[in-house]
Amino acid sequence: MRVQERRTSLRDVAQAVGVSVQTVSRVANGEPNVAPEKRELVLAKMRELGYRPNAAARAIRRGSFRTVGVVYHSLHSVGTHRSLEEISERAAESGYATTLMPLAASSGQAANGAFTRLGEMAVDVLIVILPAPFGIDEALQLPEGVPAVILGPPLVDGVATVDFDQDVGARQAVGYLLDLGHQTVHHITGPPGSFSAASRLDAWRAVLAERGRVLPAARPGDWSPGSGYRAMRQLLAEERPTAVFAANDQMALGAYRAIIEAGLRIPQDVSVLGFDDIDEAEMFAPPLTTVRQDWGLLGRESLRVALEMERGAPPEQVRLATQLVLRASTAAPAG
Repeated sequence: MRVQERRTSLRDVAQAVGVSVQTVSRVANGEPNVAPEKRELVLAKMRELGYRPNAAARAIRRGSFRTVGVVYHSLHSVGTHRSLEEISERAAESGYATTLMPLAASSGQAANGAFTRLGEMAVDVLIVILPAPFGIDEALQLPEGVPAVILGPPLVDGVATVDFDQDVGARQAVGYLLDLGHQTVHHITGPPGSFSAASRLDAWRAVLAERGRVLPAARPGDWSPGSGYRAMRQLLAEERPTAVFAANDQMALGAYRAIIEAGLRIPQDVSVLGFDDIDEAEMFAPPLTTVRQDWGLLGRESLRVALEMERGAPPEQVRLATQLVLRASTAAPAG
C-alpha cells in the first residue's frame, strides 16, 4: 500500500526559518507588514520545502511567490528563444522570478507531467510554449488554481492564448506573389503536427483556390535549412517553378542553395518568400522577402495576460498581427 507523503505546512516553514506561523501566513497571503529580508527568507524556504497553498489560499494571496513558470520544448527554435528572453526580462522588471520547465518529449503526456511538477512548486502563473510537432488532439491538463497562458492557438476552452495571425500572414505572402504576376506559387511546408505549419499550408491552398490558380503538390519540410534544400532540389528536378513560399526562413535558405546550384537566379528566375523574419533574413543573398513575427511582443503579451489573470482578469485570446517585409528575393516573373 502506498503511503502519501504529508503536505508541507505553514508550521513546517515557520520552524525551518525560525519565525512565527503568523509571519509565514502573512507572507503567503501577500500582506505588506513583513520586512523585505524576512519575506525573502520565508519565500526561499517555501520553495525549498515545496510548500504550496491550496487553490483558495492562492486566490486570496495573489502573487506572494512572485514567480512565473514557463513550460517549453526546445531552445533551438528562434521564436522560443526570443520569447523566453522577453518573458524573463519583463518578469524581472515586474519583480518576478522565472522558473523554466523543459519538456522531455514533444507530447501531451510530457507537457502534462511538466504542468504537474510546476503545479507542485511555488509559481503564481504559468506560460506554455507549445512545441511545433505536438499532437493537436492531445488533451492538456493544466494545474488547477494557476492562471495559465498558452503561446499558440486555442486548444482548451476557457484558457488564455496568445498567437500570431498565421492565416493572414500566409495569405499576404501568397497573394503578394500572385499579384507580382506569378501563375501559381509552390510551397515548402513545416513538419506534420505543427500548428503554424498547418495554418500556413491551409492559407496557401485557400488563396490559390480563391484566385482560381493551379494547386501544386506541397513539398514537405521540417523547419531546417536541409529540408528546404531537399524539397527545392526535388521540385526543380520535376518542373521549373517561378515562385516558392517557404513556411519559414530557414527552409527558404536551403531553397536558395538548391536554386543557385541549379544555375538559376533569385529572383530573376525564381522568387522566394519566407516566414518569421529571423535576424539573418536581411543578410541572405539576395535579402529575403518574408513575413515578420515579433517574438518579443509575443513574450510580452503572454506575460501581460498571465499577470492580469493573476489579478482577477478573465482569460484572453490574443491574435498578434504579422507584417510582410519586402526585400530583394521576389520579383515579377521573367518574360
